[in-house]
Amino acid sequence: MPLQKLSDLSSSKELFVNLTLRELRSKYKRSVLGWTWSLLNPLTSLLIYGFVFAVIFGVEAPPGDPSGLDNFAMFLMCGLLPYNFLSNGLNGGMGALIGNGNLVKKVFFPREILVAASTASWLVSFLIELAVLAVALVFFGNVIVLWIPMVLALVALEVVFVLGLALMLAASAVYFRDLQHLLSIVLQVWFYSAPIVYPLSLVEEKLTSWQMALYNLNPLTRFVEAFRDVMYDMRMPPLDELGYLLLVSVASLIAGLAVFSRLEGKLAEEL
Repeated sequence: MPLQKLSDLSSSKELFVNLTLRELRSKYKRSVLGWTWSLLNPLTSLLIYGFVFAVIFGVEAPPGDPSGLDNFAMFLMCGLLPYNFLSNGLNGGMGALIGNGNLVKKVFFPREILVAASTASWLVSFLIELAVLAVALVFFGNVIVLWIPMVLALVALEVVFVLGLALMLAASAVYFRDLQHLLSIVLQVWFYSAPIVYPLSLVEEKLTSWQMALYNLNPLTRFVEAFRDVMYDMRMPPLDELGYLLLVSVASLIAGLAVFSRLEGKLAEEL
């Protein structure tokens, strides 16, 4: 069934492009600053978390190995941007069906495209933010040009992971509207469960070996560390880490397509 779904989606490329463009146009419609918000939002988060954790709590970023970069702001952004894409992608994807209820009820088409278009629109914002971060890293001495292909590979893996979860949430939220409120709580917990505003070494000092093994099962932890390996440390992520990310991303997409297929039969009625 998931393979059949992928085949159906591949035959609707034009619809997917048009829906993605619609999402991009409507994202900052009638906004004075427009796409500037794509930069201001993570910058605001950087200032807040940087002040709280670096200034008040005195958290220090470990020097990049082997880059030698020692800058908490860059350390923070390398972990914050992947989380922001995860958060935006899940929130946007979960509301894709509910927000397009009239379209779902009137026209028949692969409904998964609505979720995919929402995810793709947030991907554009993610890529813009990564490009700005790359320029900032060059200014601080990390010339990551040779690592761009690896960054794009990590982005592709996270897109697959987020899309799978978004498909599950989108279909489930039509039947259980409380998921929209529950997700915000889950994302807050998920944020602090990964080494985004603190280095992984602080966790390693507190947890036992088996607790650390459980901690590392968190996909967000692996994504954050992989992006930092490439952009902050300028080194190749461990192969077992890449293998794990590939496994959970593919599993997420397959599960998302399966759940969506199971629940889509009465979507129009529920909407």
